[in-house]
Amino acid sequence: MADARRTAPKGLPTTADGIPIWRIGKPDAFLAAAVGEARAALADVARPEDIGEHVAAKSEGERVVTHLFESLLPGYRGWQWFVTVARTSRSKVVTVSEVGLVPSKDSVLAPEWVPWADRVRPEDRARAEAEAAEAAPAQQAHDGDGSPEAEGSPAAAGPEGGSEEAAPDTED
Repeated sequence: MADARRTAPKGLPTTADGIPIWRIGKPDAFLAAAVGEARAALADVARPEDIGEHVAAKSEGERVVTHLFESLLPGYRGWQWFVTVARTSRSKVVTVSEVGLVPSKDSVLAPEWVPWADRVRPEDRARAEAEAAEAAPAQQAHDGDGSPEAEGSPAAAGPEGGSEEAAPDTED
């Protein structure tokens, strides 16, 4: 069964992976000019000093435009604020649909996550197995409850490190 996200309606252009290309055409002129409204929407979620210059206005479809602003937020070098605005047919009212941060091609991003089992190198695995083998004889010197069995151990010496004679025998 085909994944609904990967199938596009007939005639709609798609990427090589079959993902529909929704961003088409020139931006709506009225929405593209709504830079002030987009900046005001960002001011609700970010400090004004963290919002940089207006970078672009991209069409997301019919009467939907995304405005991009430079991010001055510490730790987000190369990222951009985005504000998606829309309007209904023949309306002159700008509606803010979404606000957030997106990485650009110049962004600093964390490397892709790799599962632990795939990150372990063969030499790391061999070293861990060797350490486990060395630890095995030390574990055999203890009984099942974890107390030492060796005669010269402090636990065998009795309380306060004294001899066994220090502990009185009780017979019933």
